[in-house]
Amino acid sequence: MCGILGVMANTPVNQLLYDGLMVLQHRGQDAAGIATVEGNTFHLHKGPGLVRDVFRTRNMRALPGNWGIGHVRYPTAGSAYNFAEAQPFYVNSPFGIVLGHNGNLTNAEQLKEEMFRMDRRHINTNSDSEVLLNVLAHELQAASSGYELDVDAIFQAVAGVHRRCRGAYAVVALIAGYGLLAFRDPHGIRPLVYGQNQTAEGMEYLVSSESVALDTLGFKVVRDLEPGEAIFIDLDKQLHSRQCAQQPLYAPCIFEYVYLARPDTVIDGVSVYEARLKMGEALAEKVKTMIPVEEIDVVIPIPDSSRPSAMQLAQALNIPFREGFVKNRYVGRTFIMPGQAMRRKSVRQKLNTVGQEFKGKRVLLVDDSIVRGTTSREIVDMARAAGAVKVYFASASPPVRFPNVYGIDMPTRAELIATGRTDVQIAAEIGADALVYQDLEAMKQSITALRADLTVFDAACFDGCYVTGDIDEYYLDAVEGKRGGKAGKNDDDGDGKASQQLALQVSAGGQD
Repeated sequence: MCGILGVMANTPVNQLLYDGLMVLQHRGQDAAGIATVEGNTFHLHKGPGLVRDVFRTRNMRALPGNWGIGHVRYPTAGSAYNFAEAQPFYVNSPFGIVLGHNGNLTNAEQLKEEMFRMDRRHINTNSDSEVLLNVLAHELQAASSGYELDVDAIFQAVAGVHRRCRGAYAVVALIAGYGLLAFRDPHGIRPLVYGQNQTAEGMEYLVSSESVALDTLGFKVVRDLEPGEAIFIDLDKQLHSRQCAQQPLYAPCIFEYVYLARPDTVIDGVSVYEARLKMGEALAEKVKTMIPVEEIDVVIPIPDSSRPSAMQLAQALNIPFREGFVKNRYVGRTFIMPGQAMRRKSVRQKLNTVGQEFKGKRVLLVDDSIVRGTTSREIVDMARAAGAVKVYFASASPPVRFPNVYGIDMPTRAELIATGRTDVQIAAEIGADALVYQDLEAMKQSITALRADLTVFDAACFDGCYVTGDIDEYYLDAVEGKRGGKAGKNDDDGDGKASQQLALQVSAGGQD
């Protein structure tokens, strides 16, 4: 999960990109970068940390030009604190290209070998984004006539990227002397949307991971890019688009709607806020079957992304909704924190209880998901310490039992509290009196109800069905081995209850 921006404007874009990255900061806190173009010269500044810390006045002055791209990084492949892996990435052969990427390539190691052995290209980092950049550069060279590019050659190159690359990728790229390119993987796993703004000097274009960036920067949303589609905006501000994949399949990441995206964004024509409201309605029906409603005194959300679901659940159950936790907004998202020790420490710094909302009450806590269980366990302890007599816990999404290999930091089964445990065992692990999980089909229906033709999703972390069709047990074991994980044994489980072998489902067509 990263945030990307691409803009083609009539005035300098450095401030526009900075403001856009601030809006997308929730998608990555590890590093940030901006690249602009002045004539045929790239200007690039990037570094570790938040947007506000990476860019100073002197850095902004050194980013002239009317078109450019921006990136905020959340590491999933490569090293968490390796400055060299901050984006955008640059290559100068055969064309000057700067690229920003959101997602994760599942065949990066194979491609890296091909780059060295066949394409004669050297990869300097462990980042799959640098691999993707070099694949694009090679395909542009193969599609070009000599050293000249045209629109057909650019789209032909993207088609070559689709043939070679597997996994999830939403991409923005600058091609020196030509224009701005953006494209989305053939399954549309990671989001990408573009908009336009008519000014006195002419049309301007903005491409973003989320529509909220377009809204706040004054651009009108045109539409999401289709899976496999590429758009190219040339130096004359002419926009060209083409479907570059042979068999595209709409299968967006369902976790975007649950947690990753801001509630005020719209992804693939579906309001994230409305989807979360509907998830709350569905969750209320599940709660009714598992916990006597009269046993619940108050519904309390875990800030912030669970709030819409919790509000709708409380309304459906006719139970008071209260804010029982106050969030310190200057602590990063705990889901993104590297390492369990840092997560545990940051939970207490991030949240504090409003004591009177817990004392002597039977509370139902609502969160968007339970991944590692670290945050949930700490929050239940906080509720009890504040005086709650009973603590029930509800998750707006199903149990996370499988790794996500498409750009979210949950790559090993050893880190997932639900792996190999029943719901009752998970409740005991987090210290809750009862635990209610959303049903997967109900969660999918919450989105389909808002767009009827959107019926297939990447929900691999819930059902083990990997839509790209190239993930098997061997692949997961290899990923876990690199991180020092051990398949099937949860590091929070001292008695080895999670050590049972799991059956992995693999789907080439994204079927449910």
